[in-house]
Amino acid sequence: MDLGLSGRVYLVTGASSGVGLATVAALLREGASVAACARDGERLRHALDRLPRAGGAQVHAGTCDVVDGAAVADFTAAAHARFGRLDGVVNNAGRSLMAPVAETTEAQWREEFELKIFSVLNTVRAAAPHLRASDAPAVVNVNAILARQPESRLGATSAARAALLNLTKTLSADLAPIRVNSVALGLIDTGQWRRRYEAAADGRSYAEWSAGIAADRGIALGRFGRAEEVAYPIIALLSPHASYVTGSTLDVGGGVARYV
Repeated sequence: MDLGLSGRVYLVTGASSGVGLATVAALLREGASVAACARDGERLRHALDRLPRAGGAQVHAGTCDVVDGAAVADFTAAAHARFGRLDGVVNNAGRSLMAPVAETTEAQWREEFELKIFSVLNTVRAAAPHLRASDAPAVVNVNAILARQPESRLGATSAARAALLNLTKTLSADLAPIRVNSVALGLIDTGQWRRRYEAAADGRSYAEWSAGIAADRGIALGRFGRAEEVAYPIIALLSPHASYVTGSTLDVGGGVARYV
């Protein structure tokens, strides 16, 4: 199915690895051009160099800390100057803080909300004037199932994710006709889990270790998800064919959600 993304331009944050990089790759395969940013510009450019591009798709890469509003504004302006248009944004930058509430400092709480909330606000504020010129403007916020199903060992992250879920719904009304949706992730096989596996060093293979976690968390499909399995739902929500979908959240978690 042609998603109608060819010739369009999308901005993706946190694009140097994991879900962000997989989303850039999926957009390029569809013939869309991408403005991709990350804090580590060298790592980003190295990753982007390996991606195939279809239909004249181009990439504008830049170093950008999404909690810095001025930096986000500059990157967005440069991307628009390069391509002359902007059709959508994927707010993907983020990470999880593995710590119970009692062991989370005030500074860490603030950092979590800065990254989960202000990164989205910074990007949306910078992009909105350009998005309004598109005939199919869309924003997708990459969130987590933690937003509705918190874990005590991820107290600050769970709370910040819940705030982002709420903010996404508000933005879908305030920014209309720009569509604003989110995907809520379960356990996805990214660098964070690989680092946790290496730190565990319990003698099991990564496949055995991750399957054990999947079983412990009650993931119906019995495994971690892959970044490319998240990328397709993201670009489907960006697609003009999803033109009547806004304010919605799509779970991509292998059946881990316990809520209805």
